[in-house]
Amino acid sequence: MTCPTPRLCSRQRQSAFTLIEVLLALALTALLLSLLSGGMYVVARDWNQTADTLDDALDDAVVALQIERALLGAFPHSYNNPETLIREIFFEGEADSLRWVSTVSPQRQPGLTAWSLERVAGEGVALSLAPAFTDDPTERLDDAEPRLLFTGYELALKYLHEPDELNREWTDEWFASDYAALPLAVHLLFTPNSSARAEQKPFELIAPLRAWRHRSIMPDTGGGGLGR
Repeated sequence: MTCPTPRLCSRQRQSAFTLIEVLLALALTALLLSLLSGGMYVVARDWNQTADTLDDALDDAVVALQIERALLGAFPHSYNNPETLIREIFFEGEADSLRWVSTVSPQRQPGLTAWSLERVAGEGVALSLAPAFTDDPTERLDDAEPRLLFTGYELALKYLHEPDELNREWTDEWFASDYAALPLAVHLLFTPNSSARAEQKPFELIAPLRAWRHRSIMPDTGGGGLGR
């Protein structure tokens, strides 16, 4: 159909889109959608990583709280040593492992529970549990299935004692069979050692042991320095 006037034809040509303009608009739209989807992917990935890190931190906090409660409930569990025929207190503390008896049980079972924390090189910190009963729980802890906690962390322990009435100091080990008592407090330091924990920071616990002395077994004030 022909245009009635040249001016009208010029207006019709200006109001229409050419094929190149349509393709250019589609290309720009596709580019914008690509950039938008890429940005959304980055945001979603960062969000998931942050959520996973937060979940791990919350899990670690819950476990750390449970361990702290178990140490606060540490009990000077005594038993008869069949070799020496001497009544001893169970508490074996070294620089990277600790075994003790607590009134706290994670399963809320009645009776005393023996706890064991130890560093597993390159993996994390392992926890074992066993009933204390009335004897030495060492064999039961050895047979218990350890559970790996704080994956990617190292564990360092120290124990507070009084060398005399005026001083207190931290030591790297504590055996209640030698001191006839528990330490005054336990210091636990968890340090990340893997790339998976690179964003995590070290954290520590300091648990005072209120029931550090047995009611009938007196501490060895000569060697242990626990006299008050």
